Amino acid sequence: MASAYLKWKYRDVRPDVPRELTAKERRANWWHYHKWHIGALALLLLVLGDWGLHAWNAMRNAPDYQAAYVAANLLPEDAAAALETALSELAGGKVRLNQYLTAQPGEAAWYASASGVQLLADLEACESFLFFTDAPETFQASYQILRNLDGTLPDEAGESAFCLSWNECPALAALEFGTYSETILGQEVTGDCQTLFSGLYLARRGFWNEKTCKNPEGCEQLWEMLTEGAVS
Repeated sequence: MASAYLKWKYRDVRPDVPRELTAKERRANWWHYHKWHIGALALLLLVLGDWGLHAWNAMRNAPDYQAAYVAANLLPEDAAAALETALSELAGGKVRLNQYLTAQPGEAAWYASASGVQLLADLEACESFLFFTDAPETFQASYQILRNLDGTLPDEAGESAFCLSWNECPALAALEFGTYSETILGQEVTGDCQTLFSGLYLARRGFWNEKTCKNPEGCEQLWEMLTEGAVS
């Protein structure tokens, strides 16, 4: 007669049949094991989407041409916008005016220092082609970056004319901008844009290697249009 132990050892053991999960339970089980992966993927898509949006906006708003305004005082917003619009219409494409403040005593000195760093970045990246400035000799002495009027580079021809005054360029003097307004010491001041610009000088960027600004052919055409008929 088999012992109780042998009966237990060789008993007919049938495994429990697993219960089939409901659809809700299956979804909950899947989410439990994958929620962190889904969260990481969602965060990645959010970052990529934000980066893509910024890149798209930057590409859509990218100018066709860039010009630099370098002077002791920034242009009033109305005047800067008017100049951008006029240049864009002449060029047949979007022109961006980059304003850089030159060093001067007083409270604006710290701003001029930061602006100078931005100007150096502009020159290094070959962004601006046209330069409007109220002190062309000082600017050229500091950076030696402006091309001579005959197309040569500064170190190729020694002393040579490299800029034209605003009023020497018939195309510039004939532009109609209207008026501008700005607030000075709490009072609104209105002036004529053409009169404001008349004290500026125009020059163009020179390049010493293969690195040039965007659309160099178009930039040269814009320069020719602005200086046509000029007498230095």
